[in-house]
Amino acid sequence: MGPLKTVVLFSMLLDQAFLLTQEHQDLPTEEPVPSLNVKFDPRRMELSWDCKENATYVECVLIHKDEGPICLKLKNKECHCTFQNYPLHKGVTLTVKINTSQKQISEKLVYTNPGGEGTAAQNFSCFIYNVNFMNCTWAKGQAAPDDVQYFLYIQDSKRRGERECPHYVKDSGTHVGCHLKDLSGLSTYTYFLVNGTSQGTGIQFFDSILSLKKIERYSPPSNITVHCNGSHCLIRWGKPRSRRPASDRDFQYQLDIQRPIEVPGDSENKYNFPSPEPRAKHTVKIRTADARDPQWSAWSQPVEFGSEELEASVAHVYVLVVLGTLVCALILVYLFKRFLWRHSFLQPVPGIKDKLNDNHQTDPQIMWEKLAPGAGKVDNEEILTVEEVAEAPASG
Repeated sequence: MGPLKTVVLFSMLLDQAFLLTQEHQDLPTEEPVPSLNVKFDPRRMELSWDCKENATYVECVLIHKDEGPICLKLKNKECHCTFQNYPLHKGVTLTVKINTSQKQISEKLVYTNPGGEGTAAQNFSCFIYNVNFMNCTWAKGQAAPDDVQYFLYIQDSKRRGERECPHYVKDSGTHVGCHLKDLSGLSTYTYFLVNGTSQGTGIQFFDSILSLKKIERYSPPSNITVHCNGSHCLIRWGKPRSRRPASDRDFQYQLDIQRPIEVPGDSENKYNFPSPEPRAKHTVKIRTADARDPQWSAWSQPVEFGSEELEASVAHVYVLVVLGTLVCALILVYLFKRFLWRHSFLQPVPGIKDKLNDNHQTDPQIMWEKLAPGAGKVDNEEILTVEEVAEAPASG
């Protein structure tokens, strides 16, 4: 190829490259989507982002694995939104959607539970007793290491006023429970967080929101009294203490008087027990529960009414009745057996025929056959011979 041809070919290639570059320069270029820099504060349940000017619509979405999507639409075009309390140990997905006069901007944030799978505390539960005391328990995670240590933190419904457990319950050095003596400051719905630490493994957290109303176990009723008349005994008791104001309809009761008896809370805390005089000794115990969630309290102290002497006399009468019945039964059995024996072994003796008074003629041979014993019934048989002796004539 000569030099002239080479120069021409190179010029053509430069012209095509210039044309392609010119076409690309003429195409409109897309502006990069600006980042909202979304952040999430799990303690405050607050989602925040960088504000954008001329925002016409703002929406926050929290996708919970148990509750599903929860949407919040902001009217004041603020740059943050706060969700209600939800447990976060299973993870959540959060999204911010913003419309401006020019475009729509959307950004997603995935919040996960850091740490090794199966290391979090499990089987968490709490209950309140005696109004002012609460016990919480949990178990060690199945995949938790031997050196794991758990810590319990408690907050009110708005996740404020955080406090750590003051008295831990330990099992082989590991915290597995908590005892609280002061429940002041806790709201109806309380947030519980159990996190953990280990030297070599990240420990996942466990959190839960509990209603203190539902986990309260009432104390048994007090001031139980019994007043009896000729036919009934009136049992009264006092309403149990509770952490919150409660009406009579919020309670239900169970009485134990020989058998369980259910009594509703609107019965004015009394029950008429049928017990006519003379009455034996009885014992009554009472326990209570929430009318909507029957978790029964412990039984109250037993209260006795009635007479021990009457109970003893009734027992004596009962024993005498049983013994008398047995004696009568034995006598009847004896008399019945005696009757059967006489009927079976004692045959009636045949009567003697009276020839003088009998109007019917009876053959002497037949009579003998009827009276004579059968063959083999008489062992020795005597035969008597009767001879007639003629009287000798007198001598002259």
